[in-house]
Amino acid sequence: MDGDLDRGRTAGRTTRSCRRTTRACCVGYLHRHRPTDGSCMSEECERGARGGGGGTGKGTLLPNLTTHETAECHRSLAGYRALSPPLAALLVVHLPRLPREEVWALWQDTDTRHTTRLSSSFRVGRGHAHGAAASASATLLLLLLLLGMLASRAPAQQPATLHERDAAALRDLRASLRDLPASRFFDTWDDARSPCAYAGVVCAPDDADGDGGGGDSSSTTVLRVSVLTLGTGLADSPGLTGTLPDSLSTLAALTDLVLYPGRVSGPIPSALGAGLRRLRLLSLAGNQLTGAVPASLAGLPDLHTLDLGGNRLDGAVPPGLLRPDSPSLKVLILANNGGISGEIPDGFASSGLFHVDLARNALAGGLPPMPATLRYFSVAGNAMQGTLDGAFGSGGGGGDDGSASPPPLPADLAFLDLSMNNFSGRIPASVFGLPGLSSLLLSRNNFTGALSVPPPSPQQEWAVVDVSHNGISGEVPEALAAAGSLYVNNNRLSGEVPAAVALSVLAGRMTTLYAQHNFLTGFPVPPAAPLPDSAALCLSYNCMELPSASAADGCPTIGGPLEARPAEQCRSTTTSGGDG
Repeated sequence: MDGDLDRGRTAGRTTRSCRRTTRACCVGYLHRHRPTDGSCMSEECERGARGGGGGTGKGTLLPNLTTHETAECHRSLAGYRALSPPLAALLVVHLPRLPREEVWALWQDTDTRHTTRLSSSFRVGRGHAHGAAASASATLLLLLLLLGMLASRAPAQQPATLHERDAAALRDLRASLRDLPASRFFDTWDDARSPCAYAGVVCAPDDADGDGGGGDSSSTTVLRVSVLTLGTGLADSPGLTGTLPDSLSTLAALTDLVLYPGRVSGPIPSALGAGLRRLRLLSLAGNQLTGAVPASLAGLPDLHTLDLGGNRLDGAVPPGLLRPDSPSLKVLILANNGGISGEIPDGFASSGLFHVDLARNALAGGLPPMPATLRYFSVAGNAMQGTLDGAFGSGGGGGDDGSASPPPLPADLAFLDLSMNNFSGRIPASVFGLPGLSSLLLSRNNFTGALSVPPPSPQQEWAVVDVSHNGISGEVPEALAAAGSLYVNNNRLSGEVPAAVALSVLAGRMTTLYAQHNFLTGFPVPPAAPLPDSAALCLSYNCMELPSASAADGCPTIGGPLEARPAEQCRSTTTSGGDG
């Protein structure tokens, strides 16, 4: 009998199904009693109890038992633990590990001697041994109850097979893609193993699929591919090459599809969104994909993240990706494609997007109001134009003419990059007033007029403010002393640099100040004041004598150093010379 129990324990430790059974049993028991034996199984039981059986709501059911039988088992355990709690806990943990044949053998063996030996084999400490032996008859009754239910006529675990459509799609992928030299991703994709054991493939039962695709659903569990990761993503792996087959759209249960950077080319299957309605994550970034962004990707109910950046895509952004049509979409990355065109549509402010990166494309048109949920927004390196007034009004109520109130400003916006476009006019003060803003990048546009920067709140700190290479005039606002890095170079700024800004540089709070190529007349610090080693300061080509040699040490070396503007250019700050 002891040998049977040892074999049962060994079998239980080496099979995944038995581990699941063990966890299910002890979760049910832990609702009434927590084991005190200090074993690793107790820790596993506690994890199972906290997790509720993996979050499925089924963790409290004992294997192969009905709800009624499970309740009976729990009631029996609750009554028995008063006799010998540690022994009861171990019985729950170990008995489900026995193979069914040994369960029957134990069921038929009613010799009290075996029961006593069983109690001894399960005892957890010297203090519990006597109590376990003394309650042998009660133990036998509990054993009979548990083993009888565990040996019930529930069917054995059904075999599982991958849905034929999914298997065919994986075969097509293997034929269409291949490893680049030094990549070994597809080494496991061979006929000697199940497709669900391939690298990057995760399968799961699909109760929603009604056609049984892999065979008779009464005798076979049909699996579907739920997660597909193509490539390793490791720094030393060059990735994959080839094209994406149209049959990729038939993986109907897929929730996560990731293609790591490589040289995969050709179009994205146009029906991808129509076939993969459960998608939550789609990332094909860093490849050489061409063609348009499939319109079928707009409107997917569960899509949270769409990253197609770093390819060669062109055409307009499907409007539904930037509108409430995609209710779950939070992250949209189409940057670094070069050819994505069109305009940001009306209705953008009503979307629930958090992160939008459309940089380095061919977008045109103006900037509409932004979603209040937005935290990251970049359209750098496009051909957008117009003023920012429509996107960054006062954020208050409607006008005197009864016009509708504009959408609220994105209070949580932390990163805003509108650089390298054709935006014009004055920069609205409300841009600097965004309470969560950390990085503001507005360089290389056509902004004009003076900067109006409201005093920042005590909690507000800009990591970087870059308004360089524009046509901005007036003086440097004192409030910009709160920036960690400040770029106001290549404008038409005049007057002295504010003392607060200069002191911030000398104190090491501002690590970079680029103010070259303006018409500034002074930097109010003592000439001998030391500049921190971490600071980069550039004041060259202004209308002042440099306060020290270090005032040009941080200047870019492109084009050679320039100490000061010619005097004739400094007689009037209206003279053309912004070098914008």
